[in-house]
Amino acid sequence: MNTVIKGSDLTIGIDIGGTKISAGVVDSSGNLIDSSKCSTPAEGGKELISSVVNLVKELNKKHEIKGIGISIAALISSDYGTIVGAPNIANLSKLNFVNEMKEVFKLPIIVENDANAAMWAEFKFGNAKGLNPVMFFIIGTGVGGGLVIDGKLFKGANGIGAEFGHMCVVPNGLLCGCGSKGCIEQYASGGALIRYANEALLANPDKSEEILNFGEGKLSGTALTKAAKAGNDLALAAFSKQADWLGLACASYSLIIDPQAIIIGGGVVDAGELFLAPVRAAMRKYMPFAESHVPPKIIAAKFGNDAGLIGAADLVRA
Repeated sequence: MNTVIKGSDLTIGIDIGGTKISAGVVDSSGNLIDSSKCSTPAEGGKELISSVVNLVKELNKKHEIKGIGISIAALISSDYGTIVGAPNIANLSKLNFVNEMKEVFKLPIIVENDANAAMWAEFKFGNAKGLNPVMFFIIGTGVGGGLVIDGKLFKGANGIGAEFGHMCVVPNGLLCGCGSKGCIEQYASGGALIRYANEALLANPDKSEEILNFGEGKLSGTALTKAAKAGNDLALAAFSKQADWLGLACASYSLIIDPQAIIIGGGVVDAGELFLAPVRAAMRKYMPFAESHVPPKIIAAKFGNDAGLIGAADLVRA
């Protein structure tokens, strides 16, 4: 690294998603003090790097920046530099993001998996602070995972540790984007929630108008959350099915890691206890040796869409 980052110095966090890139200036307390964003270029690769560079330059004109942390939905090498695999963004696999960025900025730069970065934000500044060990599930289109043990982000031997969404729970089950079949991601994700609701609508077409009205004619996670809060039986059943699978995952991982708490993030947190309560119940139902030890706490994440950005901005300080 070329610069020593002091506690009071500002860093930039970048969060790269499939449709947009968000950038923010973050202080040493995890406060987001300035931000900008742009669309993710479909070409990915070098075009994406150019977009990131432009966002950093824009913010760097207004603030003195001492480091850059990048959060992305991808597998990252243990050296925080090379993207091992990025299934949802074009032309990034095997690209050393850090080297490309350092051709422009002579600053400390790291790249981290988005779920790991979000976990770190929760551990340093959010609802996982002071907990050890602590796991993280981020529930979106898929299921991301993160793990902090003894104050350190767990990455594994090759940088792909804590990919909790890809535990096989159904042999020869649904095909997953990772190439395997039966991953928990296919049963506990936001995508699975929509699938459960669609299956219920097909079986009960007379109830379709009622639930679709919550989403202005479109079935979405937000619409299902509104419907569940209004007491809609179909939406509540879909959330219950998703929660049962996530509770199974929490129970299975708990026996391996014995976490003090499991943080749940992503859009499902908007449903509050309508989702978290059945997750806790399912975890108790599936927990091996349930009567012989204290189960982990199930806690909603503090940070929303800015979690990966804030976590990456702090990780570059390490």
